[in-house]
Amino acid sequence: MCNRARMSNEPETLWGSAAKLFSERPRDNRFDPRELRPKSRNYVIREQGGERAWDVMTWDVLGGKAAWPMTNVRQLGLSQWRRLAEKPENRCLVPLTEFCEFTPDKHDLGDGKPPLKGEMWFGVTDQPVFAVAGFWQRTEGGNGFTMVTCDPNTLVAPIHPKAMITILAPEDIDTWLRGSYDDIVALQKPYDPDKMAVRGPVFPTRRDER
Repeated sequence: MCNRARMSNEPETLWGSAAKLFSERPRDNRFDPRELRPKSRNYVIREQGGERAWDVMTWDVLGGKAAWPMTNVRQLGLSQWRRLAEKPENRCLVPLTEFCEFTPDKHDLGDGKPPLKGEMWFGVTDQPVFAVAGFWQRTEGGNGFTMVTCDPNTLVAPIHPKAMITILAPEDIDTWLRGSYDDIVALQKPYDPDKMAVRGPVFPTRRDER
């Protein structure tokens, strides 16, 4: 499941959004949207009062109320997720430049240390910055978001056979943010693997790689 991702760009006009933030940008040095991890604070795009703009939220839609951060959801028919899915005001886009899945097997790097899994980084060749379908809500710990997953395509499946994040084509952005429940469920499908690329495995904890 996707628990590592990157968004290397600063807020700009994308998919009809204004290059502004609904909330103030955090000023502390722990805010680094270039490296997305569970419970980190990251940029999303949502609509409010008829305007589409950026916001900053924590990558955990339950705000710490579960045993682990709720970073990905798939079963949109479950009552707690359908409640969000049915309301356009709770939908968002998660802009990314890459996302990571770990290799199924560990690799011996020949350095005398234990084998470890490598990182495989996926990008979208026709969208340098791509949008992932997401939901958000207000929690006791602040606004939190999650990414929506779907079946994996043929590029992702050999690395992660259970699921992949739901990447939206540019022409589907308005439908995700404004469509009906049935409209958005129809968008919960794997992205065209011919429009994606993968690099890796890389081992940043043992080598100077990213």
